[in-house]
Amino acid sequence: MRLYQVYITAACCSLFLSGVSPKEKRMPTSKSERINTNIRLQPADYKEDVISVYDNETQQQQNYVYDKDLYRLGCDTMSQVNFWRSIMRLPKDSALMCYSKQRWVIDKVQLKTWNSYSDDQKKNYRDSLRTSNCLLDSERILLVEGKSFFYDFDKAYPNLHRGIDNFMANGVDPWYAQAILLIESPNKLQKSNVGAYGPFQLMKPVARLFGLKVNQHIDERADFDRAAYASSCLIKNICIPKTKEILDTLCISYNETDLWFRLLVMHVYHAGAGNVKAALQVINPTVGNFSLIQTLWSTQAKAFKTASQNYSQLALAAMLEMNAKIKLNGLPVPIKN
Repeated sequence: MRLYQVYITAACCSLFLSGVSPKEKRMPTSKSERINTNIRLQPADYKEDVISVYDNETQQQQNYVYDKDLYRLGCDTMSQVNFWRSIMRLPKDSALMCYSKQRWVIDKVQLKTWNSYSDDQKKNYRDSLRTSNCLLDSERILLVEGKSFFYDFDKAYPNLHRGIDNFMANGVDPWYAQAILLIESPNKLQKSNVGAYGPFQLMKPVARLFGLKVNQHIDERADFDRAAYASSCLIKNICIPKTKEILDTLCISYNETDLWFRLLVMHVYHAGAGNVKAALQVINPTVGNFSLIQTLWSTQAKAFKTASQNYSQLALAAMLEMNAKIKLNGLPVPIKN
């Protein structure tokens, strides 16, 4: 497992809030001590969220997206987000029992033990959890298996810089590249049960729409740079315009770098504009803010169901987990004038 450690050089320390002390730079003592994070401002034409992480293994600066709004808006304290962070750390032989609405963790179980129970035993166990937690009989108690094998952020990390650069080269907010890479195929190339494939989990028609070859002989969705290009085109030409169109119809103002707007675009990337529009019509919002995203977490319409509700929660959880791995959680990042 890779180890990550943060250092702030003396040249950068004046950019940070008082009380953050710089440490002396040193060479890594082992190959596993890979990441030496050195925060600095990017050129003015880059997104302000992009910082530099010095990689001790490659001895190069790597681009990384650090979104301060994750902490400013308290995403790291939200029960739903922290639930998914726990699932991302949990091995596949374990599972968490949770209260479905808020994703409050009620209990942890071993899957081998759980699978040995009869249906009646499982029902009685859930009933006992409702009673002990003062929940109504109608409240759903979910069992969610550990996914640490899937959310392998050590494997995902080396691709982030490349994806960020690909998106920026195509004039697309690199925040989306990082979010997609952290939740779609963070451990290996794989195909979803609906046929999406590659690091950006593209469907065949989408890949072909943006010039990728997908046939019986070749599938360019597995080519990282080609897939990044198609994914960034999808975000730029379809997802963002459709999100704006939906919000304009509802007379809701927005800023494209607001966290809630980015998450709404991610929902369109995953569920499609029609399903997101249907969910928003159920909510009938009058203002755009993070509360709108939280309301989506408990809203269903058309094909916008559980997996769609969870999607932005997973994006938030994965970004917070990656920040924590490279010791960036809550670190003040300089703001450009």
